[in-house]
Amino acid sequence: MTASRRSVLSLAAAAAFGLAAGSLPGSHGPAQAADLDRVTLDYAYYNPVALLIKDQGWVEEEFAKDDIDVRWVLSLGSNKALEYLRGGSVDFGSTAGAAAVVGRANGLPIQSVYIYSKPEWTALVTQPDSGIAKVEDLAGKRVAVTRGTDPHIFLLRALADAGLGEKDIETVLLQHPDGYTALARGQVDAWAGLDPHMAKAELESGSVLFYRNPDYNTYGVLNVREDFAAEHPEIVRRVLALYERGRKHALEHPEELRRVLVEATRISEAVADKQLLERTDLSNPVIGPVHREAFVAAGRTLLDIGVLPEGTDVEAVVGGVIEPAYIETLASH
Repeated sequence: MTASRRSVLSLAAAAAFGLAAGSLPGSHGPAQAADLDRVTLDYAYYNPVALLIKDQGWVEEEFAKDDIDVRWVLSLGSNKALEYLRGGSVDFGSTAGAAAVVGRANGLPIQSVYIYSKPEWTALVTQPDSGIAKVEDLAGKRVAVTRGTDPHIFLLRALADAGLGEKDIETVLLQHPDGYTALARGQVDAWAGLDPHMAKAELESGSVLFYRNPDYNTYGVLNVREDFAAEHPEIVRRVLALYERGRKHALEHPEELRRVLVEATRISEAVADKQLLERTDLSNPVIGPVHREAFVAAGRTLLDIGVLPEGTDVEAVVGGVIEPAYIETLASH
């Protein structure tokens, strides 16, 4: 894409948002960014849209005209993204929907403003010779998991369905890439996997996805710190416009999305295709009722098994974390 065409698209997105500014939360009219000197976003191997817009330099291009620096921080899992959001290390962080609910229920003031993917990005994984064929077989086994992430929540819900709890297994707390490595080396019996590492395990190590449930994958959501959104609603709008540019570009140029994922993660094209073509849906960015239902269902399960604080009003938490106004306005133009 030529520089002139990029400029036209950027100006068009900005114009569309300028017209809609008065209808958004915290809106104070035309975009004013004079009081901000840096925007910090995370990128994650489970968020392919972020990888693409980072690779293209669109965020830096957008904010250069305001003399706003752009900083990128790698999140290795939802737990890290929530940690960075809590500490103010990032303004925008990528998590699973259920993880955002857990964060909000535990006092983290964030808003989920965008759906960057509908994935089947987690399943329970083992090696072919492990003797594990169903969730019940995990009793007494060593299971690698990254606490506070969608795979962890997926594991807990699967255990609950099988009449088990976390006390019935030996959890081995590792970040996602290390969980894959531990499974491949026989250091754990099973792993609550996450793509692209899970796809790599299937294709390169012969690993088996012995329990899958797409409905227990709670979407990929982009979160923003609530105080940041209140102070800088125009920045939120502009970041989401860039995410939309990236999402549409990815749908039109899947080979380019595959390239950036391969370069970022050093996986093979076959692994990238399994993640992107078989298990990632980028068609709907608007966070809304279907996501609310999924988050509430996950939250109720997490409350029942003691992950959320006792007495948590799950519907109120979900209502507080979901903020659709930014992307609804963008999608209407």
